Amino acid sequence: MSTYYAPKGGLPGQDQLLTDRAIFTDAYAVIPKGTMRDITTSFLPFWEDTRLWVIARPMTGFAETFSQYIMEVAPGGGSDRPETDARAQAVLFVVEGAISLSVNGDTHVLEPGGYAYLPPNSGWTLRNTGDAPARFHWIRKAYQAVDGLDMPDVLILNEQDIAPIPMPDTDGKWATTRFVDPSDLRHDMHVTVVTFEPGGVIPFLETHVMEHGLYVLEGKAAYRLNNDWVEVEAGDFMWLRAFCPQACYAGGPGKFRYLLYKDVNRHAPLGL
Repeated sequence: MSTYYAPKGGLPGQDQLLTDRAIFTDAYAVIPKGTMRDITTSFLPFWEDTRLWVIARPMTGFAETFSQYIMEVAPGGGSDRPETDARAQAVLFVVEGAISLSVNGDTHVLEPGGYAYLPPNSGWTLRNTGDAPARFHWIRKAYQAVDGLDMPDVLILNEQDIAPIPMPDTDGKWATTRFVDPSDLRHDMHVTVVTFEPGGVIPFLETHVMEHGLYVLEGKAAYRLNNDWVEVEAGDFMWLRAFCPQACYAGGPGKFRYLLYKDVNRHAPLGL
């Protein structure tokens, strides 16, 4: 059974030293779990009894395609008008508690591992009908429509029901849980769960056009980002601009798992 790290807020004591692993460069950022405190939360219009940590947002000259929030919804909280941008598609991924998601006249209860893909103008609403806080990732991207391709369908899934697909020639030490068929070109973003067994590696410096958001769900690892090796653990977030070299070594003792965003399946824009 998988476990997922979720921030709880709070503040360090006044007796704590200012020592942490936060890094922001022109190629990547590391936002460690220790920065997700009460004073770094935000709020959104039309959301009740809800706060959030904004861990990625489009920035000129950095990662430009997506935003990513960690939402914390108190019992009874939620929204009947969650999205105010008609262009925005969404992926929700639940890490703690449960949410009641209504879309297209149907209501779904998403528990930890629950995944929802919501195309633009889905008219979805969300409530926490339980008795404990619910925490989930909300990844947003402006959908790039293509003439001749239909809009993607709503998807309601759970990671626990999907078998991870091992990467070739890795003896099963590196695998990806895919919620969307990679050959479905209607989709212009993929959100997956990547799992490394102890000792698993990315054995070369990946350098590619896709932007990334990587939220560590479980475990720890050494990650190579551009020219640097950084140590990351459950609750940390890595934010990579296009072409930032990256690799990974998962030393154990347990599995290393992260939620991964990337933009896919579209031409590179040529000018404004």
